[in-house]
Amino acid sequence: MPAILNTPDTRYTQVDPVTLKAWLHDQDEIALFDIREHGQYGEGHPFYAVPLPFSRLELDIGRLAPNTAARIVLADNADGVAARAAQALSTLGYTRLFVLDGGVPGWQAAGYALFAGVNVPSKTFGELAEHHYGTPRVSATELAAMQAGEQAPVVLDGRPVSEFRKMNIPGAICCPNGELAYRLRDLVPDPATPIVINCAGRTRSIIGAQTLINFGVPNPVFALENGTQGWYLNDYKLEHGGTRRYPDSAAPAGLDAAQAAAQTMAVRFAVPHIDAAEALAWLNDRSRTTFLCDVRTPQEYAAGSVPGAQSTPGGQLMQATDQYVGVRRARLVLIDADGVRATVVASWLRQMGHDAVVLEGGLAAALAYGLAAPAGPAASSRALPGIDARSLAAGLAGRQMLALDVRASMAYRAGHVPGSRWSIRPVFARDLAGVPRDTPIALIGDDDQPGMATLAAGELAALGYSDIRLLAGGTGAWQAAGHALASDGGDGDAASSLPDARCIDFLFFVHDRHDGNKEAARRYLAWETNLIAQLDAQELATFRFA
Repeated sequence: MPAILNTPDTRYTQVDPVTLKAWLHDQDEIALFDIREHGQYGEGHPFYAVPLPFSRLELDIGRLAPNTAARIVLADNADGVAARAAQALSTLGYTRLFVLDGGVPGWQAAGYALFAGVNVPSKTFGELAEHHYGTPRVSATELAAMQAGEQAPVVLDGRPVSEFRKMNIPGAICCPNGELAYRLRDLVPDPATPIVINCAGRTRSIIGAQTLINFGVPNPVFALENGTQGWYLNDYKLEHGGTRRYPDSAAPAGLDAAQAAAQTMAVRFAVPHIDAAEALAWLNDRSRTTFLCDVRTPQEYAAGSVPGAQSTPGGQLMQATDQYVGVRRARLVLIDADGVRATVVASWLRQMGHDAVVLEGGLAAALAYGLAAPAGPAASSRALPGIDARSLAAGLAGRQMLALDVRASMAYRAGHVPGSRWSIRPVFARDLAGVPRDTPIALIGDDDQPGMATLAAGELAALGYSDIRLLAGGTGAWQAAGHALASDGGDGDAASSLPDARCIDFLFFVHDRHDGNKEAARRYLAWETNLIAQLDAQELATFRFA
């Protein structure tokens, strides 16, 4: 049992790294949430840690851990933020809360590895899958030669549309991995046509290609080695703003054959199917966590889904499982329309070590039965008092007010109210040291994420600030009122300068590779291929290949 180490609040217990390591490999559910900000998390975290930044804690916890009885461990930077997070979660009704003693630094000091990057378990699995299956691949040079040959391949990009638009292989068609097997014959009607699957790097190229191979398609199928990064590193041009993508047809070509192939796949990979009655029993069982995952496209989900189901497009659920599922060893009930996509995705998730099943009859059966998932806890929403741009400008000019920008650091750098400061919830106490508690504060947030400003206001109130307002309309309203925005440090105010070291919400390691930085791309690909070497025996045993 974990020792209670002078825990200052009875609502949580401190747990040492050795005990946590044992918990991560026992048979019970556990959620290990790294509550540091995205940039801090990406620089190094425990293998199973799920990112849940303190700046967004109450906004995302109900989705990532809907069962308040789940065992939850919070890890910080040994700076006391995890204790504050535990108190917030206790207020929401969570009852089994633990704080990692010494935080992430303590984990490393105990001799356990830290993993850089994001979506690490999924990306590690992709590397292991390539080794296990011997997934065929082609280099960028080989693909260019194939495209110039007599039987040019169809290049299918396994990323979501938003990523495809940023950059793509010339001539490629966007078809996210979760849609590949389902919509293949709409895109490649000839079973003799070679197919090359690509993504930005490696994982989705490998998993996408192997999906079609496991599905039994007769076409020659290859993964593009290192994806768009490999293409760029070999000095081939990428397209930008691409629009070619999969069709929205409700009944794709070859559906009967796809359903038959899915049934064969379900047998091969031992994918269970459950009916709506059993799914409801699972959802009502508070001793376990059950996620309803709608693996169809976001457009299909928006048109109607099961109440309480999460939109988890199949390709992304495989690629970034920790963005949707925060509890290890939880049950995942996958929902689609025709039994193809859910089966494909479940076949991979089960090999990744997840207890994934397919809902028999899919969406139609769920709706007919009245299936619904209970909502997880949510932060209380309250409207903040507003301040208009004119009043804010006057308050700043008279030095009677502090403007505090709580948007993403890169948004602040791109353009902010002159004289404003950037800070976010976990570092308010540090960044506002010396600011009198009676100072009026005007928050500047994103209109599309009002909850972030609400959480920020609550944190400021806990620090003793009482006059907190929100700039109505954000920076857009500021500009509409005739005021200019300043870029980072451009207004001559040293307080507004935002160096990289303070941008704890931004992971330069991941983003630099897409900004024309070839060395960053090389480092990223080396990181990805080296993930397997970092695993210990217990972590490696998580994955179960058929």
